[in-house]
Amino acid sequence: MAQSNHYRPGREHTSRTHPVVPPIYQTTTFELDDLAYEDIQGTGGLHETWYSRFSNPTVAAAAADIARLHGAKQTLMAASGMAAIATTLLTLLSAGDALVASRQVYGDTGDLIERDLPRFGVSVVRVDAFDTDGWRRAIATHRPAVVYGETLSNPQLRLMDIPAVAEAARAVGATLVIDNTFATPHCTRPLELGADAVVDSVTKFLAGHSDVIAGAVSTNDPTLHEEIQRRIITLGGCLDPHAAFLVWRGLRTFRVRLMDACRTADRLADAMAKEVGVSQVIYPGRPDHPDAEDKVGRVMPGPHGAMLTLVLEGGDARALQVLRRLEVALEATSLGGVESLASVPFNSSHFNMTPQERLDAGILPGMLRLSIGLEGEQALSDDLRRALRAAV
Repeated sequence: MAQSNHYRPGREHTSRTHPVVPPIYQTTTFELDDLAYEDIQGTGGLHETWYSRFSNPTVAAAAADIARLHGAKQTLMAASGMAAIATTLLTLLSAGDALVASRQVYGDTGDLIERDLPRFGVSVVRVDAFDTDGWRRAIATHRPAVVYGETLSNPQLRLMDIPAVAEAARAVGATLVIDNTFATPHCTRPLELGADAVVDSVTKFLAGHSDVIAGAVSTNDPTLHEEIQRRIITLGGCLDPHAAFLVWRGLRTFRVRLMDACRTADRLADAMAKEVGVSQVIYPGRPDHPDAEDKVGRVMPGPHGAMLTLVLEGGDARALQVLRRLEVALEATSLGGVESLASVPFNSSHFNMTPQERLDAGILPGMLRLSIGLEGEQALSDDLRRALRAAV
């Protein structure tokens, strides 16, 4: 029987019977042959499958699916989102280089940028994620090797104008790296907007089940891909085959999960805007979002994501009371799972900042961050209303 030529992720590595689910290649090493030796001697072993720190068929299957979602030519898997971010930046930056980065980045990314990179001779300039003119000025003045930002800031959910920043980066020969974890490729594809590389914490929406830690780097540049691949190998940030299988399994439902979660987030945002005690609802799909006029249509025209931030009257103390009274949404860090998660920035993601530093970063007292899962709008809105009314 003739074999089909259509895309079947992961199955090119399996038997002629083409199992529906690709097997987990839980092996450290593979038998060597002449092709493997030729690749080892020619490229250092980047292209053939011979040792799982270099490549593994199960890991390749997950990478192929993420590349497809991003519209990328290739994706590399890493042991965590931070492994993907750190490896990419360490690949691209050298002593004497400048990095222009958003002020509003994930906490551990901020530690890497402020604490670690300067130790290697990298100068760092920070810009507000939503300040497009600030990006242009910093890039033109400092002529960085790398520009780094996130599609959506946490927990402010402000948008970075990726096309405008990409244009400024290209003008000085800088590489633009975008963390797309919050937005996901369901809502925007940064490579199509001018980014050179996209990093994801696959742990979150891509895998989607809160049961695996993983990261990814996607790009259309084969030279950049190969250089990052070399660093994943030498720094040891490879993904375990069983973890890769869990990622692959989660990706099978990515589109339907995100369709449902984004729809729920949109409806929940409108419902919460009418509630007493909610002073502000921050969601990119609302017309009152601060970036609605100039960035949403350019960067994330719809759907608008499954993250939602509420600002509650009564400040952080009341936000914590509401959080502790939720029964459907779970009080936990992280995001992107099938279950809804809730947190307050002052005691979790931004606990190490002073109140004034949080204000300066646009993190208002009373912020409650929600990662919307699959429980449905009615269950979540009832849960929030009950908690709002029970909190004094």
